[in-house]
Amino acid sequence: MRVAVTGTPGTGKTTATERLREETDLEVIHLNEVLEEEELYTEVDADRESKIADLDGLAAWLDDAEDAEDAVIESHLAHHFEVDRVAVLRCHPETLEERLLERGETEAKASENAESEALDVILAEAVEEHGLESVYEIDTTDLAPEAVATELEAVVAGDREPSAGEVDFVGYLE
Repeated sequence: MRVAVTGTPGTGKTTATERLREETDLEVIHLNEVLEEEELYTEVDADRESKIADLDGLAAWLDDAEDAEDAVIESHLAHHFEVDRVAVLRCHPETLEERLLERGETEAKASENAESEALDVILAEAVEEHGLESVYEIDTTDLAPEAVATELEAVVAGDREPSAGEVDFVGYLE
Protein backbone atom coordinates (compact mmCIF):
# COMPACT_ATOMS: atom_id res chain seq x y z
CA MET A 1 0.00 0.00 0.00
CA ARG A 2 1.39 3.37 -1.02
CA VAL A 3 -0.20 6.42 0.61
CA ALA A 4 0.44 10.05 -0.31
CA VAL A 5 0.34 12.69 2.39
CA THR A 6 -0.01 16.02 0.65
CA GLY A 7 -1.22 19.54 1.31
CA THR A 8 -0.25 23.16 1.05
CA PRO A 9 3.12 23.97 2.66
CA GLY A 10 2.57 24.60 6.38
CA THR A 11 -0.33 22.18 6.93
CA GLY A 12 1.81 19.85 9.05
CA LYS A 13 2.79 17.07 6.63
CA THR A 14 6.39 16.60 7.70
CA THR A 15 5.72 16.84 11.43
CA ALA A 16 2.73 14.48 11.30
CA THR A 17 4.49 11.88 9.15
CA GLU A 18 7.51 11.95 11.47
CA ARG A 19 5.14 11.20 14.38
CA LEU A 20 3.55 8.46 12.26
CA ARG A 21 6.99 6.94 11.62
CA GLU A 22 7.76 7.01 15.36
CA GLU A 23 4.44 5.37 16.32
CA THR A 24 4.34 2.68 13.61
CA ASP A 25 6.68 0.63 11.48
CA LEU A 26 5.63 2.47 8.32
CA GLU A 27 8.25 3.64 5.88
CA VAL A 28 7.99 7.40 5.29
CA ILE A 29 9.63 9.06 2.30
CA HIS A 30 9.95 12.84 2.35
CA LEU A 31 9.96 13.72 -1.36
CA ASN A 32 11.36 17.20 -0.78
CA GLU A 33 14.48 15.59 0.72
CA VAL A 34 14.75 13.24 -2.28
CA LEU A 35 14.38 16.21 -4.63
CA GLU A 36 17.28 17.98 -2.88
CA GLU A 37 19.56 14.97 -2.38
CA GLU A 38 19.07 13.55 -5.89
CA GLU A 39 18.88 17.01 -7.52
CA LEU A 40 15.56 16.09 -9.15
CA TYR A 41 14.56 19.57 -10.20
CA THR A 42 14.65 21.32 -13.54
CA GLU A 43 15.32 24.90 -12.47
CA VAL A 44 15.13 27.36 -9.60
CA ASP A 45 12.35 29.94 -9.52
CA ALA A 46 14.18 32.98 -8.12
CA ASP A 47 10.97 34.97 -7.59
CA ARG A 48 9.43 32.24 -5.43
CA GLU A 49 12.74 31.06 -3.97
CA SER A 50 11.88 27.46 -4.82
CA LYS A 51 13.02 24.62 -7.03
CA ILE A 52 10.84 23.37 -9.90
CA ALA A 53 10.46 19.63 -9.35
CA ASP A 54 11.27 17.13 -12.08
CA LEU A 55 8.07 15.08 -11.64
CA ASP A 56 9.20 12.45 -14.14
CA GLY A 57 12.53 12.10 -12.34
CA LEU A 58 10.79 11.77 -8.97
CA ALA A 59 8.38 9.19 -10.40
CA ALA A 60 11.30 7.17 -11.76
CA TRP A 61 13.08 7.42 -8.40
CA LEU A 62 9.94 6.15 -6.62
CA ASP A 63 9.63 3.27 -9.11
CA ASP A 64 13.25 2.25 -8.49
CA ALA A 65 13.36 2.73 -4.70
CA GLU A 66 13.03 -0.60 -2.90
CA ASP A 67 11.32 0.91 0.15
CA ALA A 68 8.83 3.05 -1.83
CA GLU A 69 6.43 0.28 -2.85
CA ASP A 70 4.84 0.03 0.60
CA ALA A 71 5.32 3.50 2.05
CA VAL A 72 3.92 6.86 3.01
CA ILE A 73 5.06 9.48 0.50
CA GLU A 74 5.08 12.99 2.01
CA SER A 75 5.22 16.23 0.03
CA HIS A 76 3.02 18.95 -1.37
CA LEU A 77 3.67 17.08 -4.63
CA ALA A 78 2.88 13.56 -3.39
CA HIS A 79 -0.56 13.45 -5.00
CA HIS A 80 1.05 13.60 -8.45
CA PHE A 81 2.36 10.03 -8.17
CA GLU A 82 1.00 6.50 -8.29
CA VAL A 83 -0.55 5.84 -4.87
CA ASP A 84 -3.46 3.85 -3.44
CA ARG A 85 -4.75 6.57 -1.12
CA VAL A 86 -4.20 10.31 -0.73
CA ALA A 87 -4.44 12.12 2.61
CA VAL A 88 -4.77 15.86 2.01
CA LEU A 89 -3.85 17.87 5.10
CA ARG A 90 -5.74 21.15 5.36
CA CYS A 91 -5.30 24.18 7.62
CA HIS A 92 -7.25 27.41 7.98
CA PRO A 93 -5.51 29.97 5.73
CA GLU A 94 -4.97 32.52 8.54
CA THR A 95 -3.28 29.87 10.70
CA LEU A 96 -1.35 28.60 7.70
CA GLU A 97 -0.07 32.08 6.89
CA GLU A 98 1.06 32.56 10.52
CA ARG A 99 2.89 29.21 10.48
CA LEU A 100 4.69 30.05 7.25
CA LEU A 101 5.74 33.50 8.45
CA GLU A 102 7.01 31.99 11.73
CA ARG A 103 9.23 29.60 9.80
CA GLY A 104 10.72 32.45 7.76
CA GLU A 105 8.75 32.48 4.52
CA THR A 106 8.23 35.83 2.81
CA GLU A 107 4.90 37.59 3.21
CA ALA A 108 4.23 37.13 -0.51
CA LYS A 109 4.86 33.37 -0.36
CA ALA A 110 2.82 32.97 2.85
CA SER A 111 -0.06 34.92 1.34
CA GLU A 112 0.08 32.94 -1.92
CA ASN A 113 -0.04 29.65 -0.02
CA ALA A 114 -2.92 30.84 2.19
CA GLU A 115 -4.90 31.78 -0.91
CA SER A 116 -4.11 28.43 -2.51
CA GLU A 117 -5.38 26.69 0.62
CA ALA A 118 -8.62 28.72 0.59
CA LEU A 119 -9.16 27.76 -3.06
CA ASP A 120 -8.68 24.00 -2.37
CA VAL A 121 -5.95 23.81 -5.03
CA ILE A 122 -4.21 20.66 -3.79
CA LEU A 123 -7.46 18.95 -2.82
CA ALA A 124 -8.84 19.57 -6.32
CA GLU A 125 -5.67 18.22 -7.94
CA ALA A 126 -5.76 15.11 -5.73
CA VAL A 127 -9.41 14.39 -6.54
CA GLU A 128 -8.82 14.95 -10.25
CA GLU A 129 -5.80 12.64 -10.23
CA HIS A 130 -7.09 9.86 -7.93
CA GLY A 131 -10.89 10.19 -7.65
CA LEU A 132 -13.12 10.92 -4.66
CA GLU A 133 -12.94 7.30 -3.50
CA SER A 134 -9.19 7.58 -2.78
CA VAL A 135 -8.95 11.00 -1.10
CA TYR A 136 -9.05 11.63 2.66
CA GLU A 137 -9.20 15.24 3.83
CA ILE A 138 -7.87 16.06 7.33
CA ASP A 139 -8.26 19.51 8.90
CA THR A 140 -5.10 20.02 10.97
CA THR A 141 -5.91 23.57 12.12
CA ASP A 142 -6.63 22.67 15.75
CA LEU A 143 -5.03 19.22 15.93
CA ALA A 144 -1.77 18.32 17.63
CA PRO A 145 0.74 16.49 15.40
CA GLU A 146 0.08 13.26 17.31
CA ALA A 147 -3.66 13.51 16.52
CA VAL A 148 -2.89 14.12 12.85
CA ALA A 149 -0.61 11.05 12.89
CA THR A 150 -3.47 9.02 14.37
CA GLU A 151 -5.77 10.20 11.56
CA LEU A 152 -3.10 9.25 9.01
CA GLU A 153 -2.70 5.83 10.58
CA ALA A 154 -6.47 5.31 10.16
CA VAL A 155 -6.18 6.26 6.48
CA VAL A 156 -3.33 3.79 5.95
CA ALA A 157 -5.19 1.01 7.81
CA GLY A 158 -8.42 1.61 5.92
CA ASP A 159 -10.24 2.48 9.15
CA ARG A 160 -11.45 5.83 7.83
CA GLU A 161 -13.89 6.57 5.03
CA PRO A 162 -12.73 8.71 2.10
CA SER A 163 -13.66 12.36 2.51
CA ALA A 164 -13.12 15.25 0.16
CA GLY A 165 -14.83 18.60 0.12
CA GLU A 166 -15.77 18.60 3.79
CA VAL A 167 -13.36 21.40 4.73
CA ASP A 168 -14.37 24.87 3.51
CA PHE A 169 -12.07 27.86 3.81
CA VAL A 170 -13.41 29.92 0.91
CA GLY A 171 -14.76 32.52 3.39
CA TYR A 172 -11.13 33.56 3.92
CA LEU A 173 -11.17 35.17 0.48
CA GLU A 174 -14.06 37.54 1.24
